[in-house]
Amino acid sequence: MRLPITLSEIGPRLSAGAFILNSGLGKRGADEGTAAGLHGFAAGTYPFLKDVPPQQFAKALAYGEIAVGGLLLTPFVPTAVAGAALTAFSGGLLGLYLNTPGMRKPGSLAPTQEGLTVAKDVWLLGIGVGLLTRGTIDREPRRVRKAAKTLVKANKKAARAARRAE
Repeated sequence: MRLPITLSEIGPRLSAGAFILNSGLGKRGADEGTAAGLHGFAAGTYPFLKDVPPQQFAKALAYGEIAVGGLLLTPFVPTAVAGAALTAFSGGLLGLYLNTPGMRKPGSLAPTQEGLTVAKDVWLLGIGVGLLTRGTIDREPRRVRKAAKTLVKANKKAARAARRAE
């Protein structure tokens, strides 16, 4: 059985997956102050989170990060699925960067010193989009090549059988 990933996908999946998994594991036992800080930062950008208690938010964030990291690190999870999860996750992070006052220099996408810690997560979006693309668009030519190889083998077998029959 072949895995649904290629050698070229291992590096990006491993680096992003380990980073996110570690982050989620670190947030599992967040104290009240840490949970309140995480919650306040997120709720300031995403108002629907204001009604979620900080401890519950921190726990959900931790398990969400663990799930995304786990998807990326598990080789039998298709690349398109892992890429979609990472793209959605990193999109949320970049939403924080783009919509939180003080994260960017006025009139620019360039980060301020405060925004640098969140702006760097753009690399996760790049990996996610790359994996999503690789897992969807780039898979079709591989299927065509595989079908062509199978056809060549079948033609060789048929030619051998025809020669024996003569």
